[in-house]
Order: sequence, then structure tokens, then C-alpha cells
Amino acid sequence: MTYELVSGLETHIELSTKTKIFCGCTTAFGSEPNTNCCPICIGLPGTLPKLNHQVVRYAIMAGLATNCQINNISKMDRKNYVYPDLSKAYQVSQFDKPLCKNGYITLDSGKKINILRIHIEEDAGKLVHERGDTFVDYNRGGVPLIEIVTEPDFRSIDEVKEYVEKLQLIMKYVGVSDCKMQEGSLRCDVNISVRPQGEEKLGTRTEIKNMNSFTFMAKALQYEYDRQIDVIESGEQVIQETRRYNDDTGETESMRGKEDAHDYRYFREPDLVTISTTDEEIEQIRSLLPELPSAKLDRYINEYGISATDAAIIAKYRKVAEFFDEACEGVKAQKIVSNLIISQIFRRFPTDGEKEDFEISITAKMLNDLVLLIDNGKLNMNLAKSTLEKMLDTGKPVSELVSEKDLSGVDESALRQICEEIVSANPSAVSDFKNGKTNAFKSLIGGVMKATKGRADAMLATKILEELIK
Repeated sequence: MTYELVSGLETHIELSTKTKIFCGCTTAFGSEPNTNCCPICIGLPGTLPKLNHQVVRYAIMAGLATNCQINNISKMDRKNYVYPDLSKAYQVSQFDKPLCKNGYITLDSGKKINILRIHIEEDAGKLVHERGDTFVDYNRGGVPLIEIVTEPDFRSIDEVKEYVEKLQLIMKYVGVSDCKMQEGSLRCDVNISVRPQGEEKLGTRTEIKNMNSFTFMAKALQYEYDRQIDVIESGEQVIQETRRYNDDTGETESMRGKEDAHDYRYFREPDLVTISTTDEEIEQIRSLLPELPSAKLDRYINEYGISATDAAIIAKYRKVAEFFDEACEGVKAQKIVSNLIISQIFRRFPTDGEKEDFEISITAKMLNDLVLLIDNGKLNMNLAKSTLEKMLDTGKPVSELVSEKDLSGVDESALRQICEEIVSANPSAVSDFKNGKTNAFKSLIGGVMKATKGRADAMLATKILEELIK
């Protein structure tokens, strides 16, 4: 029998506020354990929370960027459960009146992954397991989160991966989170079930908690898919439960029975007022949204004529895309700009993290000046590339590195004379080219460029050499 994977995600994203959701403690990552805490965020008796307004704004931005409806009225609730990382035995979250609902993200196939809701909540602390002991670090407790809950719309591991990558990029673009999975800023709870192909009824699901790696998420989904099929085909029933992925064994392991909403005994948070957001405020927040990745891709491909692959590479990093857009102002061939960034500049930023930060020694205006010289025929591509290397090394503009003589190029009559000399001096290369060895022609072009110190128009030189050799 053929089985179908059915999956839905609950993605937790830490927001980029400077302080926590209900107090003034810093949200800085990497501090000494239990140093970013106060009586409010660890829930000491008698303390009163105060909602961070920026958390609401960021959540609305996330909702608008994922095509959600924004609820004018929402509220905070207490989600009650006892676990060591939650010192007050309840989490302040949202239950029946979240900030955002009914959104979607579109995959490359055109399929829409429907978003049921986006709500705000506080993060819990972190358990650290060492040599058989368990320690609790409450620094993360009270860090603001949004939880983005999808419908069970995924039918393959590739769809899950693409959705999370697109969601991560959108959140980075709108600036609500750095989404660093290695720091826990983005982590997913993955719900998965299987059912016979063509069946409409959903199977019994399990939930895999706190996935913060694309690789481990894919491996966990594949293992759990295979495990559930084995259970069914053995004549047993899949148990609804919460599991975790063990990256040492490559297996998922049972943690506890899966709770339902009634197990958490939700009730309204009595210490926080209703959240009221007007349509005017929502539209004002909408106006702050940048151009989103999907719109950038369409523009790069359809207006600039850049390949889909190159466009995706540029759009993947917000700072790079902003640099690219500025460098393209007034340029005829935007593809030259993308080629220079991808082929040369990216060599200096080998990791994803370095491309994200994009701490570059030149400004976008400097690259723009260089490309405009190419556009206007004052600088050939070979000289432009070598000049760009010097610009990146020194941080100096093209005007300080290229002389008027370099910009004047080589006129056609002088170039023809040089080409004649090169052909005369290299009879074996000419003979090889005539006998079908195309690489021999490259050596002739190389001789011309060397003789002109890179100032010759390579296309014109090619045309002249071909005429001379015939």
C-alpha cells in the first residue's frame, strides 16, 4: 500500500526587541546563565507584567507579510503546565483571540500553505543537560515569540523545507527577527501523520518538538514517516504523543502523551488588558513593510532579465539585495551588477553568515559608478574586474584607481595594428586555431589584452582577429 505524508508546522520565532515581552530585561543572546532575569520574567508573587508594544507591532508586521487578517481585538491568556523551564507554571500566550489569522505562503509550485494563526507569547527558559544533571537557565524566559501555526497542508519533506526557508527569509526581510536557527531564534514543532494514498481522513499525528535545523528536520520527518508506516503495517495503532529527535541515533523518541487545548486549562490573563488595534494603525504598519522577497524575485527576473538562479542568490540576503538595488540605479544592464556581486564580491564572503552581515569595504554607489563606466563604453569588463578587486582591497572609488588614459581605451586603428602584430608573432597559435583548436584563439586575445594593459575592447579585438586569421 502507498502512504501519504501529512504535516503541519508550529514555528516559534524570537522577535528582535531589545527587551523582553513583559519586563525591561535584555534579550541579548549568549549572556552568562540566569543574568538576564528579574522578578517579573521569572514570575515571583506580586509582580505585574506590562506588554511590550513593539512585540505587537512586530507580530502585525509578520502577519501582514504572510497575507494574514489582523484582528482589531485580541487578548492574552494563561497556558497552564508544569515543567522546570517555566518557573511560574504557566505561560502567557494567546488562545482564542490571536493577533493574526487566515494567512498563507505560496510555494514555488504555486501551492498555498495556509496559516491558521499567528499569536504572541513569552518564551520559556532553557534546560541544560550535563553529565546526568539538569540545569535551568532562565535568560530566555520572557523573550517575546510569535508562533505561526499552519494547516496540515504539507505532503512532502521538500514542501516543509521550502516553506520554512521562505518563512525565514520573509521574517528577516521585514526585520522582526534574525531567525538564527543555531541560536534558537527560529524553531519548529512538526506535526506528522500518514494515511493511505487517496484517503481523506487524517491519521493519528505525532509532534516532534523544537527542530532548529533544516537537516535534522528532514531526517526526523523521514524517520517518523517510516516509523508510522511500520506501526500501521504491523497491525498496531499510532499513538498521539510528543516526540523529540535524537541526532546521535537519527531516531525520534517518545517524550510524553500529546496534550490537547483543554489539558492546558487556558484562561484569560488577568494582569494584562485587551489589545486593541485600529485599522489606521494596521495600515500605518503596512506602509513600513519593505519589498518582500517574492516581489524582488519577480522584479529581478522580469524587469532586469536576471536568471532565476542568480535572482534567488541575490534576494536570499536582505543587505545584499538592498546593496544590489542601489548599485543598479541608472544602470542599463543590471545583470552586470549581479554578475560582479556573485562572481567577485561573494568570494570574500564564503559563509551564509558573512553574506547576511555583508560588511563590505565599498558602497553601492561606488559599484554603481564602476558599472556606469562599463555601460558607457569607457571601461572594458576585464579592466573593470581588476579595478573592482582593487576597490574591495582598498575601499577606494573607481575614480582614484583608474586614470584618464585607462578610460580612453584603445581606438580601432591602434587596436588593429596591435592585433596584426599578435597574429604575426604567434603563427603556431594561428595554425592551431585554423585546425580546430579553439583554445588557441584565447591565447591570441590574451596577447592583445596584455599588450593594451587591459584597455582594449575584447569584443572588437575578437572581431579584428577573426578577420585577420581568415
